[in-house]
Amino acid sequence: MLNMIRRLMRGAEPVERTPQTQAEADEQAQGLALYHYEGCPFCGKVRRAIARLNIEIVLHDINRDPGARQRLIAGGGRRTVPCLRIDDGDTTTWLYESSDIVAYLEKRFAAS
Repeated sequence: MLNMIRRLMRGAEPVERTPQTQAEADEQAQGLALYHYEGCPFCGKVRRAIARLNIEIVLHDINRDPGARQRLIAGGGRRTVPCLRIDDGDTTTWLYESSDIVAYLEKRFAAS
């Protein structure tokens, strides 16, 4: 899936990390999932940020997977995408708005 997203980047170079810091980023990303659909331009903005930040996030296409759509509505309260589900221990947060999602990802995964 990450390779598909990288094709969308149009020449932008992904963040490079040492193997150790990449493993840490991959571990942190395990609690994240993006609800999206292919033709949504705001979803594309978030997918490009994911690729540029070089992180693996589970993608759930709500148009191709009715179960994902139902989980989004049940958990987040609405069908709007993009939506980033953030699982942190016993707490789940549903973050809407592409700019807010990108800002969150930048803060959490940008190389220092």
